[in-house]
Amino acid sequence: MYITPSFVTIILNLLTSSKIPTSIENPGNAAAGNPNPIKGHTTTTTTTGYATATTTTAVTSSAAATANAVGDWAASYAKAKAFVSELTNEEKLELITGSDINSSSVSWDALEMKDGSQGVQFYSYVSGFAQSSALAMTWDRDLIYQGLNAVGWEFYLKGFQLVNGPTSQALGRTPWGGRLVETLSPDPYLNGIAFGTGVKAFTDAGVIPGGKASAKFLFSSVRGNKPLIYCNLQHFLLNEQETNRTTDLVTTCTEVYSSNADDKAVHEAYLWPFYDGVKAGLGAVMCAMNKVNGTWACENDHILNDLLKDELGFPGMVYADYNAQHSGLEAAINGLDYGDSDYWNDTSIIDAITEGTFTEERLTDMAIRNVIGYYYVGLDDGQQPDLVEETDFRDVRANHSDIIREIGGASMILLKNKNSALPLQRPHQMSVFGAHAGPVMGGPNQAFTLLGSGPTYQGHLATGSGSAEASLPYLITPQQALVTRAMSNGTMIRWILNDTYTPETFSNAAILYMQSGTGVNPSIPNYAVDSDVCLVFLNALAGEGADRTELYNQDQDTLVNTVASNCNNTIVIINTVGARLVDQWIENDNVTAVLYSSLLGQESGNSIVDVLYGDVNPSGRLTYTIAKNESDYNVTPCLTVECEFTEGVYVDYRYFDKNDITPRYHFGYGLSYTSFKYSDLTLKITNSTNLKNTYAIGSVAVGGRLDLWDDVITLTVKVSNAGVYAGHEVAQLYVAYPEDADQPVRQLRGFERVYIEEGSSETVTFTLRRRDISIWDVEVQEWKVVPGKYTFYVGASAGDLRIWGTLTVGSSS
Repeated sequence: MYITPSFVTIILNLLTSSKIPTSIENPGNAAAGNPNPIKGHTTTTTTTGYATATTTTAVTSSAAATANAVGDWAASYAKAKAFVSELTNEEKLELITGSDINSSSVSWDALEMKDGSQGVQFYSYVSGFAQSSALAMTWDRDLIYQGLNAVGWEFYLKGFQLVNGPTSQALGRTPWGGRLVETLSPDPYLNGIAFGTGVKAFTDAGVIPGGKASAKFLFSSVRGNKPLIYCNLQHFLLNEQETNRTTDLVTTCTEVYSSNADDKAVHEAYLWPFYDGVKAGLGAVMCAMNKVNGTWACENDHILNDLLKDELGFPGMVYADYNAQHSGLEAAINGLDYGDSDYWNDTSIIDAITEGTFTEERLTDMAIRNVIGYYYVGLDDGQQPDLVEETDFRDVRANHSDIIREIGGASMILLKNKNSALPLQRPHQMSVFGAHAGPVMGGPNQAFTLLGSGPTYQGHLATGSGSAEASLPYLITPQQALVTRAMSNGTMIRWILNDTYTPETFSNAAILYMQSGTGVNPSIPNYAVDSDVCLVFLNALAGEGADRTELYNQDQDTLVNTVASNCNNTIVIINTVGARLVDQWIENDNVTAVLYSSLLGQESGNSIVDVLYGDVNPSGRLTYTIAKNESDYNVTPCLTVECEFTEGVYVDYRYFDKNDITPRYHFGYGLSYTSFKYSDLTLKITNSTNLKNTYAIGSVAVGGRLDLWDDVITLTVKVSNAGVYAGHEVAQLYVAYPEDADQPVRQLRGFERVYIEEGSSETVTFTLRRRDISIWDVEVQEWKVVPGKYTFYVGASAGDLRIWGTLTVGSSS
């Protein structure tokens, strides 16, 4: 059985060599389908479960290449190695199973970890942040960073060292996925940029970003130091649904499912964001509960060793999701670094070293990987406060309510705005409808559950469930914020906070005759009929433990149609965990405007009302496609043991484009209260030397080959605000590859959110890295730039491309 080369060996190799193959045209045994052997190993021949591969290493004296390969991790590795060298094998075993270590030379306590990217779960005096899916809808790197950096600081100040987040995946293969509210986007590029930004935000807060688990994770650390938050990408890999994800929740078959995907789909879709995360400083990765191509994810040599640790140069630790470890030695040998003491103990590990079935080198490697993130984020500076209990008073919220409110407004997407119904202009009579407008009967927080949630919520939905549940210190509902605004504007406001409300009926004619003005019998038609504006609030809920059962809701859609049949200025506001279809009413002329977003956290009502009244000009953009019909989507949750990813990379807009399916709203779509024009596109190659190489040949470093990250093309475009409001435009860059590349019609490869005053213009610059125009060559097992003509489109969404240009890229560039 193949034993992965230790991180010790990998680092020493990186310090002494540049991993450039002697002949990229004949990279080892890659033609036989092996992973690329140029992966940070010493020169050797290894036999894996796939085939035999020969690794070739070219030695270089370039100090720059050495520094680039090791990058920011060199000092952390040196400290981790020195610490682990003081441990006995028995103490290393305690370290990798989450136990305290107390000896004459070393004293460590288990680190504390907690969910998640939406804030410190179950704790008082913390903030309830927006979900990651809402952050992504801002399409703003700075706001994503600010939001997650604030989350990280609250964990730090509460005394936690490891945060379960940020979360990249489930990627979003199917819109019915139950946990998409926790994640970022089915587009690998947008997902990767947002995820990498989140990783940096956490590490800058002094905490180690780490993957989520539904049980407490004990991680050893030196006591009293600054908290590290391991950056963790979860769930690795192909964990795309909740149905049959664990033996505790198997519902449609007798086993946990296996996600079976080909090499090209893995690299170009599901592995893509991991490159960004590792490059940004990812310190831990949670392996998933499911199987990948027939092997448990947490003992899968190919995805943990070949892909994550070797190809991506990941220096940190791999740990298992709840109950995702299924073996002892096999898991340790195949890449799991932190595990369960029921599997890893003196008998299974220490005795195996004595017997020669396991190696001390690998045990040392596991220990170093467990602690390297601790040093990387600076935990050894002794500054972190001690851990407090859930209800202890330590207020860590600072000004984070302002950040939450701003992000909420920036994530609101304007889908429709007929006759400039929005922003509101001091209406005289306003009626508000729907349970989502007001508070739940008992709240703002709900009981924790891992059995799924929804499909709707009978109150204002501002956070997720399961691992996505925030601790709300309070909740501003839309009704509360609207009442406050109505008070200042002199607006008459009334409400029915229910989706299916039926009024009490009266048989006495005298009573019916007397009903008028404010004495009218409360009903949906009665309140709607003489209102200047009617606001209808809808939500959709799902969560950990179960996939979604619907993409629209009949009761809510009936509510919209009932209101709209009595009110010619009906505005719909939707907060949803994923794609929510609108075709039962979207073409109704009386539905004049639609605002749409994910779950916005404690300031949700304020954020929504800021946009309704024009204090914030909407600039959110869809991070997925909204179809006209459920049947327009090509993937539903798999109900069998073997889940075949036969669609490859063709999910969301890639599938819609390939099959010429017209969606209701395109990926990247979103309107503004103003309008923007595009002009003056310039396009040039900035690194022709890099592009003369068909295949990436750079040194293997943290984040993959170094030359994948080289900037190679620059594009500029002038964006002008042609309207009467200042606002943000999200300019989006899509690339069409040469026909020989066999790629989707177009793929997102850049975005910039830019603020422009009315009547003014700004020049937007896009910089493309080599990886942004690369495809995965399955035969050669390397990233390849296909020579030929590339078309670069810039516009406001995947379906609204305003301007474009072409470049010939490759050896003739």
